[in-house]
Amino acid sequence: MSKLRLLFVKEGTAAYISHLDLLRTVQRAFPRTELEIKHSQGFHPHPIISIVLPLPVAQSSDCELLDFEVTQDTDGSGIAEKLNEGLAGVAAAAMGRRTDVYGALTDGAAEGLRVLDCYEAKRPVRELAYLRADMELEYDHGVPEGAAEALMDLFHRPELLIEKRTKRKQLAEVDIAPMIRSIAFAEEKNLLRAAVTVRAQNPGLNPQLLEKAIARYRPDLSPDFVRVRRRELLDEAGEIFR
Repeated sequence: MSKLRLLFVKEGTAAYISHLDLLRTVQRAFPRTELEIKHSQGFHPHPIISIVLPLPVAQSSDCELLDFEVTQDTDGSGIAEKLNEGLAGVAAAAMGRRTDVYGALTDGAAEGLRVLDCYEAKRPVRELAYLRADMELEYDHGVPEGAAEALMDLFHRPELLIEKRTKRKQLAEVDIAPMIRSIAFAEEKNLLRAAVTVRAQNPGLNPQLLEKAIARYRPDLSPDFVRVRRRELLDEAGEIFR
């Protein structure tokens, strides 16, 4: 029996499906691997598959991780290629089969998934500490003058309170300042690019929530649209987590 970990890209149509639909899509590709996925015990057995750090809907990523267990002994060699073949098959089978919007998004999600690697899951998830992401802050009428410098000052404040939903779905004020490890801005035409590193868990910060801090403290600099893409997962020392 082996515990394996997938490293995969999630982008395009796949960015807009839910966590559960992502799991269903990947499960449909697994038969190509000829692996026997370990299932839970009980009256309703289900595959033991989990996303290490679920990605918020509408965000893309270069570094998603998925853990699963198989009954065979394997180091994961060749599995990535077989899964990509399976995902291509899922995408091809979906063409023309579903006409409703929800079905099209779910079945077409495989087009935005690409497995980069499969290997033994040796590091425990608790060692995952930070995530690095790129953000694009778009301004329809051009970037306000001095916005980059003003936002750098904002995100270096000792306290940044925003409203955030708790696990019980209640709104609470949270100080996100301690969750920001680094941030840097670069200005382009009509947008600011931000490279951010934030806490990944215990507690974690969704980079998209930085927009809430801007709206609260500097509403004059609020962007018209924000796009987020995860670039890397890091451990406590700032080294790549795999």
